[in-house]
Amino acid sequence: MFLNAWSIALCILSLLALFLLSMAGRTAYRVLRFWNPSSDKELQIALERETWLASTMIAYGLGFQLISLVVFVLAADNFCQVIAGAMCATGSLMANDFGLPALWIKITGIFLYGFWLVLHKLDVSCETYPLVRLKYWYLLVLLPFLATDVFYQTAYIAGLEPDIITSCCAVVFSGAKNVGSNLFTGIPKTTLLILFYGTAAFLVVFGLAYLRLHTRWMDWIFGIGWGWFFFVSMMAITTVFSSYIYAMPYHKCPFCILKPEYYYYGFLLFGTMMPAVFLGLSCTLASLVKYRGHLEPVVHTFQHRSAKISIILLLIFTVLSSYHFIVYTISGGQV
Repeated sequence: MFLNAWSIALCILSLLALFLLSMAGRTAYRVLRFWNPSSDKELQIALERETWLASTMIAYGLGFQLISLVVFVLAADNFCQVIAGAMCATGSLMANDFGLPALWIKITGIFLYGFWLVLHKLDVSCETYPLVRLKYWYLLVLLPFLATDVFYQTAYIAGLEPDIITSCCAVVFSGAKNVGSNLFTGIPKTTLLILFYGTAAFLVVFGLAYLRLHTRWMDWIFGIGWGWFFFVSMMAITTVFSSYIYAMPYHKCPFCILKPEYYYYGFLLFGTMMPAVFLGLSCTLASLVKYRGHLEPVVHTFQHRSAKISIILLLIFTVLSSYHFIVYTISGGQV
């Protein structure tokens, strides 16, 4: 599968990201060893210039990795055309033991890579650059994670063979017992909807209070709430809302809604849900560095803006995910 155009695109994106972050890793080592903001020596001045170049390289490298998640899903959907039994990306990802782990690593990476960009934004917003050491320590943590990402992606592509027989999404996400290897079972639809709408309502109400009061303990509750909402949303999209988009009660899949025959509706759902979750979690992340240097007013402004945008995106996502479900109910269907 390495000669497939999608595979080539994935490999190029990953190699570029790995190269750029590895080059920046040299700067990270020098910063952690020699950085001294109170010094006016030539080495410190050179490091200050070098960090700007390294930060640009890191930003581009992490940007390539953010794009690679979308490319990876589209590639998996393309692979289904040559894999027996696969009807969409679900079957392609289940074709070997590396597919689903590679996907989850890339989804996790969206948040981990994005958090570095948040630290960088906060750092350069303050004249004293109080987060230089922290963000380069974080870069050294990201490097092995990126290498793991590239390894699983490469192993997944290398292990794909056209004669492999895999399962389709009708089996993988089926609610029936003793049918294949189901990923989501055991949670009644009503219970899941209560959890989904209840968590969404809590985040909106709590978020509005957070914008006004903004105490330290609220940072943690807000972040925990968004983390929980991410998993509830993924399950609700897959096992409830997707079947209404397909207008087929037994078709449950988070990947088919990305297809053109469904007007790429899935991109609207995930394109509002994931940024909302990321911004909500970023409020908690920012609170961890709030009292470093002179960052408190910068962090407060960032948290206020991020919380406001996350609430707006949450409301849009809730409307989009509920649209087909509500239309079906109003038109005479049963909840």
